[in-house]
Amino acid sequence: MAKDSFLVGLIGSGIGPSLSPALHEREADRQGLRYVYRLIDIDVLGRPPQAVGDLVRAARDLGFDGLNITHPCKQLVIEHLDALAPQAEALGAVNTVVFENGRAVGHNTDVTGFAASFARGLPDASLERVVQVGAGGAGAAVAHATLNLGAGVVTVVDAVVERAVSLVGQLNRHFGQGRAAAGSLDELAGLVASADGVVHATPTGMAAHPGVPFPAGLLRGGLWVAEVVYRPLETELVRAARGCGCAVLDGGGMAVFQAADAFRLFTGCEPDASRMLGDIGELAGAAESSVQ
Repeated sequence: MAKDSFLVGLIGSGIGPSLSPALHEREADRQGLRYVYRLIDIDVLGRPPQAVGDLVRAARDLGFDGLNITHPCKQLVIEHLDALAPQAEALGAVNTVVFENGRAVGHNTDVTGFAASFARGLPDASLERVVQVGAGGAGAAVAHATLNLGAGVVTVVDAVVERAVSLVGQLNRHFGQGRAAAGSLDELAGLVASADGVVHATPTGMAAHPGVPFPAGLLRGGLWVAEVVYRPLETELVRAARGCGCAVLDGGGMAVFQAADAFRLFTGCEPDASRMLGDIGELAGAAESSVQ
């Protein structure tokens, strides 16, 4: 008899506003599954990020089917897992843990989530020269995704130059020398001027981190812009890019497709991503209205 009841959770810091519980539970309801998604916020628990291993073990012992993992635990969790899927191993970050026969197996659906969102939202975008702003956890995932999509060269710019250099080294080892380059913020204007598109992968634009990640004056028609922030869906960057005539991809698609991939891993059931895309617009809109 197929399993029809699931208990999953999200471990991270400051995750109270997350839309993941609603996204997962809505899709499960439509499929006739009993599905409970719990938030395990280390800030609320008063635990440091290094406690992620204890929390994973506790969840497994309590009968959870799996966990999503978010900032700041995506790298820290790896040493506490029994195995890694190839994508998670290549990236060095895990955002999904599946409990299988007592074993904890790490996956990364951020990469596949961004790739699916990009292919759907910007199918004709040129990828010869891509500039990416942000080299953190999200940045590593989307850089891998962009290169998997066939980007010629991805130039990574980060406020912490060493972080960009480290990510670029990893990318070139994985994809081949010359596929990635590191740039500084001082070089950003010139880089964007000669780029086909820009990927934004920092927290700037989130409700708690308002603003734009770089001067909006660098934007121009003919450039595409891909955003990873989805709370709000229309960040200041998205709004400015649309105003300049750029082709724009908001962060909602990545949020949905990574959730859909995690849902599939947890349940073995095929999610309907198109329905979930409808959910994200409704949920994000309701969330924004509630704080205005």
